[in-house]
Amino acid sequence: MFMQEFCVNYHDMAMAMTLPPKEPPTARPSPLPSRNPLPLSSSQEAQVKELYHKRVRTKCADEVRDFASCCSSRTFTATIMCRGQQKAMNTCMKQYATQDEQDSAREEWFATMDKRREEREQKEAKKKIDEVFWREWWAKDPNEKPGQTGKGGP
Repeated sequence: MFMQEFCVNYHDMAMAMTLPPKEPPTARPSPLPSRNPLPLSSSQEAQVKELYHKRVRTKCADEVRDFASCCSSRTFTATIMCRGQQKAMNTCMKQYATQDEQDSAREEWFATMDKRREEREQKEAKKKIDEVFWREWWAKDPNEKPGQTGKGGP
């Protein structure tokens, strides 16, 4: 029994080696390469998504405002009573929530990288200046270690 299985398996292996390799199925067209090939961290992606959603909400501001005003005086009946405004808002958002809009938000994020870096640097510089000011204001010695009290021994 073992010998028969071995021979069958050996025969299959030999046939597989002599047969020409199977041609791959017709290649599907590859998706277009991204206009922004750099990978981003998850926090950076979150910033891009936030910018994207802000842009879509800005374009549909009237519909969002109508839906919000309809819902403002209602509780659980808002889903029934404001269905028309909700559908109008969702239709508008679906219209503008496209891959092109996401790509343009990503491009805008990349374009404002330098501006954000400058703002961060200015914020750090102001923080250092404020720290010096408060140390002088409270007459703290910058070389003093935490836990030390004043100048002199215990």
